[in-house]
Amino acid sequence: MNRTTTSSIITITDLTKDFGETRALRAVNLTVTRGEVVVLLGLSGSGKSTLLRHIDGLEMPTEGDVTVLGQSVRSLRPTALRSLRGRVAMIFQQFELVPSLTVVENVLTGALARVRGPRLGLSTWPKNLKQEALTHLDRVGLLHRAYNRADQLSGGQQQRVAIARALMQNPEVLLADEPVASLDPESSDVVMNLIREIAAERGLTVVCSLHQVDLALGWSDRIVGLRHGEVVLDTPTTGLSRDRAMEIYGHVSVSTSEFAAIESELSVAGAVGAGS
Repeated sequence: MNRTTTSSIITITDLTKDFGETRALRAVNLTVTRGEVVVLLGLSGSGKSTLLRHIDGLEMPTEGDVTVLGQSVRSLRPTALRSLRGRVAMIFQQFELVPSLTVVENVLTGALARVRGPRLGLSTWPKNLKQEALTHLDRVGLLHRAYNRADQLSGGQQQRVAIARALMQNPEVLLADEPVASLDPESSDVVMNLIREIAAERGLTVVCSLHQVDLALGWSDRIVGLRHGEVVLDTPTTGLSRDRAMEIYGHVSVSTSEFAAIESELSVAGAVGAGS
């Protein structure tokens, strides 16, 4: 695989996105370097998911440009865009697994770009890819559930399967859109720590949207705060206080009890969004 040599993996320049009369992103500028773990922090509707979808080429800018792995996304033809997406893996809030398939079959779908034609059943997959899928399941601690149906797993386990599926792409960039919004705190910690560990092992560049401030502060290298489609904070996580992080939400200063109440509201909002 031809790997980019530049330290700038993602460059976003004056990115503006309109959906009809709604402006979802407003002149966003952002650069993400190789191996960096960046959290997009903000309320629902702040533009986090829209920004991630531009990085993956699922949305095209109204104005501005997005360059990923040295390629301007908006200038790519469909074949080249599919090739780029093969180097950029995405983890979703609602896991996006096929419930009736086994866990290992779900992981194998991450390698569809590497095979020709449809795959109907586990026996139709090449032996080397099946072994690779099992290796990834072992890494996320679910090798013992490889032949269970995906819908027999807990939410936290399903998200770990989704991580293994993403690894089947051999990505350089890992995007995660509210990956723990529907999980309990313990499962959230497991999933986020796993992403962080795998990113360090593989030198992955990670951009992840979250609404949980504590999790973002404890997990990221850098926090980018979005409010109403605009970047209102872009800073290394080291030394960043809760109060400063909470300014993203329009709260200049909060007490411990107020902070807990706000966090609770944000968690409820994320859980409702996960079930919609």
